Amino acid sequence: MGLWTLLEGFLLLANALAIINEDRFLAPRGWSFSEFSVGRTKSLKGQIIGLIYATQYMRVPLILLNAICIVVKLVSG
Repeated sequence: MGLWTLLEGFLLLANALAIINEDRFLAPRGWSFSEFSVGRTKSLKGQIIGLIYATQYMRVPLILLNAICIVVKLVSG
């Protein structure tokens, strides 16, 4: 496994986190961002929820990174 494969894996994980729907998936399981107070965001669950919301706000850079990845795959074979 090379560095490029590892970066592609992180990109796929970021894509998966970016498309998670809060109303359908997160809220019924108690993972909604509005349910957490300021003090509870230090927990592991709070950190994961923060990561999910951070990736959802970074959708435009993810689109650009996906386009770069597709072009590199097309060129390199």
